[in-house]
Amino acid sequence: MEYLIYGAFGLVLALAVGYHIWSHGRREDAALDAARRAGLKTDGPRAQHPHIDVDWCIGCGACVTACPEGDVLAVIGGKAALVQGHKCIGHGLCADACPVGAIEIVMASPSMTADLPALTPKYETSVENLFIAGELGGLALIKNAVNQGREVVDHIAVRIPALRRRPVLGDPPFDVAIVGAGPAGLSASLRAVEKKLRYVVLEAEEFGGTVAKYPRQKLVMTSPVELPIHGQFKKLEISKEDLIDVWRSAAAKAGLDVRTGEKVDDIRRDANGLFTVQTPLGQYRAWSVVMAIGRRGTPNKLGIPGEHLPHVMYSLLDAEAYEQKQIVVVGGGDSAVEAAMGLAVQKGNRVVMSYRKDEFTRLKDRNEQRIKDMVRKKVITVIFNSRPVEVTPTSTILDVAGERHEIPSDYVWIFAGGTPPKAFLEKAGIAFGRQDLSAAAHDEAVASRAAIVAA
Repeated sequence: MEYLIYGAFGLVLALAVGYHIWSHGRREDAALDAARRAGLKTDGPRAQHPHIDVDWCIGCGACVTACPEGDVLAVIGGKAALVQGHKCIGHGLCADACPVGAIEIVMASPSMTADLPALTPKYETSVENLFIAGELGGLALIKNAVNQGREVVDHIAVRIPALRRRPVLGDPPFDVAIVGAGPAGLSASLRAVEKKLRYVVLEAEEFGGTVAKYPRQKLVMTSPVELPIHGQFKKLEISKEDLIDVWRSAAAKAGLDVRTGEKVDDIRRDANGLFTVQTPLGQYRAWSVVMAIGRRGTPNKLGIPGEHLPHVMYSLLDAEAYEQKQIVVVGGGDSAVEAAMGLAVQKGNRVVMSYRKDEFTRLKDRNEQRIKDMVRKKVITVIFNSRPVEVTPTSTILDVAGERHEIPSDYVWIFAGGTPPKAFLEKAGIAFGRQDLSAAAHDEAVASRAAIVAA
């Protein structure tokens, strides 16, 4: 009798688990179908994402809990699975949390990385001694950028003694030219100081790069990272303001020379392997180059008074950081409409859009329907046939059919297109395509698993 009871209980349990897995799968399939119908489903991860070895996975769910983005991973049928890879931005916390080393962070398939520079495991491009660090290589997050900037200069430092022996005319060139003063560029620069390399840092805009444009108090780091000169950050989370202060302190301590307002227009390499980096203010010769710029490229400016003010931005990083604000969004493409809609649903925001044409054109179907619905419900106000002519600290002045209208604004977003970096990089000889960044991570994962087996 006892065996019958245990057997019946086991059967019920098995059926319950089976039903849970089946129903979860049905819900996931239904969700994916709905997403496809709505045009929301992407083709998959565009860059980095977790790869799960199901032979090693024990289905503990630690990776699901560790992911701060939510819904990237799920446990299905007793194994971890990638369900929304397009949301992954490379935290790597899932790999850290896995107790059996079943997860590694890899790059997307070749078809997805066709718009990314091809890199070696040392972050070197197809052009010898021209490296890429940070977001431009496909790996997001400040942690990744800082680590890559440091590692790239370590690779360069090994090569510099031999490069310095090459004959050159005129003054000795720099050992490394670092393009960009965001997290990757600053980390590379500080490491260059530590390695006693001759360096130059060229930044098109301001100290801090993209991070300087983050919302106030946005937490931008979620795991420990070590910055050259400064050492390891003691806090697991840090605000934008604190992070910029740390960078400025480290830069001052190192005597770092960052040349802001110098946009690099051209990079050439001669037969001797010497690079010439051209900016509007001059030329810089260097044995190596580190490209530490973002993937978004250079946004187009309107050329109006007040456009330089700190509350004027060109990309929206986190709509939820803005509440109870008066906001003006300039532009009429998908990026502008999506930003306006995201900001409009935050608590207490009043969003006004300014668009130079008399109607929206070439929007994605879902955006066109949503923006029309939000305008009808007066969630967003759209002023067609208008253009901004000035931004003040408290308002945006619009020209509407020859008349000036002043719109109160705590923040202004301008979506006027931009110049993506791909053409610039291709001109420098950099090839695009499948990446090889996962090789080192794969070797490390194999070693880790071997250690687990040995234990």
